Amino acid sequence: MNEALNPTMTILLTGFEPFDQDSVNPSWEVARALAGWTFEAEGRTARVHAVQLPCVFGAAAEALQQALGECAPQLVVCLGLAGSRSDITPERVAINVNDARIPDNAGAQPIDTPVAENGPAAYWSTLPIKAIVRDLRAAGIPASVSNTAGSFVCNHVFYALMHALAQGSPGARTRGGFVHLPLLPQQAARIPGAPSMALATQVEGMQQLLRTALTVQADVLETGGKLH
Repeated sequence: MNEALNPTMTILLTGFEPFDQDSVNPSWEVARALAGWTFEAEGRTARVHAVQLPCVFGAAAEALQQALGECAPQLVVCLGLAGSRSDITPERVAINVNDARIPDNAGAQPIDTPVAENGPAAYWSTLPIKAIVRDLRAAGIPASVSNTAGSFVCNHVFYALMHALAQGSPGARTRGGFVHLPLLPQQAARIPGAPSMALATQVEGMQQLLRTALTVQADVLETGGKLH
């Protein structure tokens, strides 16, 4: 794509519909709060295009592929919910397996099936995940690197995204990855002891994350690992 003819960079930000009998999903609440948000990065204007994905194996990947084709983004960040986590967690790796502990919103519960037939075992995120964590923490927002995106629809979408980008869709220079978000306070209120993060804090965190993802080309070399 000719950058001189297209001065605005498009960011595709996806979130999921509610699932598992819940009425809200912070991933979509954050994505839609940022729909149309613009900011300056690398001397150009970046604009967020938000898309809701179904929490359904197969259909979620298809909706993502359609969105990639329609907006040809320079950056793709897919969001999901990790109800046991207290911080914003960019994911390191997507694995080529569907292994559903619970049914998806269409009632499907695949066990040990591949996301992509004949695809590699895994893909690394191409986001600067450690720089993202550094910058979120510097802004006072809890964050850490995650080494597992699970094996439900979140990982399914993460792998489908990276598989599409590896094949050059929508463009060879497009970066992408997946980020898990905590519960919202109104969700955690129903689960004694559950961690949560306010929607405004999550939105602020994603704004910083997108800035870092567009401006940091080489990730920082600092620990983000865990013992288990």
